[in-house]
Amino acid sequence: MATTDVALPEASRQRERKRVVNNLSIQVATVNGSGSQSSNTVLLRSIFQMGVPVSGKNLFPSNIAGLPTWYTIRANKDGYIARKKEIDFLVAMNAETAQEDVMALSAGAAVLFDEPLNLGGLRPDLTFYSVPFDKLVAAVCPEAKLRKLVKNMVYVGVVAKLLEIDPAEVENAIRKQFASKAKAANLNLAAAKAGYDYAAASLTKQDPYCIQRMDKTKGKIIIDGNSAAALGSMFAGVTVVTWYPITPSSSLVESLIDYMKQYRITPDGKATFAIVQAEDELAAIGMVLGAGWAGARAMTATAGPGISLMAEFAGLSYYAEVPGVIWNIQRVGPSTGLPTRTSQGDLLSTAFLSHGDTKHILLIPSSVGECFTMAQDAFNLAEHFQTLVFMMSDLDLGMNNWMSDPFEYPTTPIERGKILSKEDLERMGGFERYKDVDGDGIGYRTLPGTDHPAAAYFARGSGHNEKSQYSERPDDYERNLERINKKFETARSFVPRPEVISTAKTEIGIIAYGTSHWGIVEARDQLRNEYGIETDYLRIRAYPFTREVHAFIEQHERIYVVEQNRDAQMLSLLKLDIKPELTSRLRSIAHVHGLPLDARSVTDELTSMEGR
Repeated sequence: MATTDVALPEASRQRERKRVVNNLSIQVATVNGSGSQSSNTVLLRSIFQMGVPVSGKNLFPSNIAGLPTWYTIRANKDGYIARKKEIDFLVAMNAETAQEDVMALSAGAAVLFDEPLNLGGLRPDLTFYSVPFDKLVAAVCPEAKLRKLVKNMVYVGVVAKLLEIDPAEVENAIRKQFASKAKAANLNLAAAKAGYDYAAASLTKQDPYCIQRMDKTKGKIIIDGNSAAALGSMFAGVTVVTWYPITPSSSLVESLIDYMKQYRITPDGKATFAIVQAEDELAAIGMVLGAGWAGARAMTATAGPGISLMAEFAGLSYYAEVPGVIWNIQRVGPSTGLPTRTSQGDLLSTAFLSHGDTKHILLIPSSVGECFTMAQDAFNLAEHFQTLVFMMSDLDLGMNNWMSDPFEYPTTPIERGKILSKEDLERMGGFERYKDVDGDGIGYRTLPGTDHPAAAYFARGSGHNEKSQYSERPDDYERNLERINKKFETARSFVPRPEVISTAKTEIGIIAYGTSHWGIVEARDQLRNEYGIETDYLRIRAYPFTREVHAFIEQHERIYVVEQNRDAQMLSLLKLDIKPELTSRLRSIAHVHGLPLDARSVTDELTSMEGR
């Protein structure tokens, strides 16, 4: 590339001016089960290794194989990592969806397609590149049964050439992807090279998109939220994990199994943990409560249908005051719903899970870093308040790849809460399990095996008094339930505080939570730059709400609550918590189709509601 316009012919100068550098979304449309995951990961990592901020979103069907699947990579020089609504560069490999995918593109997009699909004449306002993938893969892969898998790596090479991705970074990414399989790495590298060489010899660059080196990813890592959650849980000291497989939570426990085998086996080969696959979610949560009552740090991971099955045991934990942690990787419901789409639709059902008057602590991570750190918060809070703590992740966060700073080694000590030892009991002479001694609603407990005659108590799910004796007296029940509610109120000062970005110059506030955060970050810039609309922003990180949430609502005339569910569930929780006269300030922006939230949808909806 010439360094000045003077040295370039006019046509070249025009192309230079039109170049779109480090700002595009790539969508790869393939067939589920075709082995495209490795190829897409290599493509994402190659861009990441060039220093360009990236994110990857996998949209896959809930069957095993055969249906369409899409993977979207967003590269953005400004660090925006939410899903982009528009697709700039389409790789069309699936005959079933190819024409529909092409027709959905905006003018100016580029399409790389498998030659037999014959897409080149569909639209005059797009750039088309035709590639004979079968011919290219046959030349590098003698084994016919492997060609379906290796074929996808050919498009990585073609895209690398067209977008100017350094082939050395492609090789590095392939070596990393197949680190323990040298033969597979060499085969895939040959396929990528075949694609790159074909593009260099046979394709003329016509679209404006390209990738150039930056330095914005130096020192960062790529990891999915479920792996980060598994690491966080291990560092939090979990020793008992019980689960029943369900999308999209299964990979959390599968990752935890690998980590625990690597780091929690003693030199003599003994495991210091127990991970049990139960017969169903009901059994899984029952085991968690048994382990929590016995003094272990215990957890399970599930999704909405599993949460529903756990309702009765959730009530037992709440009323008998037994600690435990539940990871809820939310997906679209109700019923089976769309099990491979993301959602924030379990908020209300989880907050009040079980029958009777029940309220639970919820922690809501928005990043893989918070999956790691909040896991430790969750276990500390569960033991501090002697109750279940729900980690409200979602499919987008849990199963997709995210860029992150490396996780810091935890320095905060583990908090076990109000546990009485033998020495404590000898000094006190005894205790009343469900008595509020300190005014915070939290009673003292003992662990099984404590060597003192006063250590034993009944962990009752039925009516009981402060001494844990069976009681159906109305005053005992009311006193006990009010004390438990005091714990919930106390928790407001202990749960993670919200992130607040305030200019103190606007009447408009935005409230969001979880993975909606990334769309809000970009939407606020769009609102400011395109419409001159300034907004303040509060990201909720936990329920019960802290005082900052109330103050934020009081400071703004109009509050837009953005969430990924139909029924404005966070808005409903807020209405239950704030002063009645403030509820009219809350307005809902709902995103319900199961795709990760994009900024443009928020911008369009908010400006429409503002009459702009």
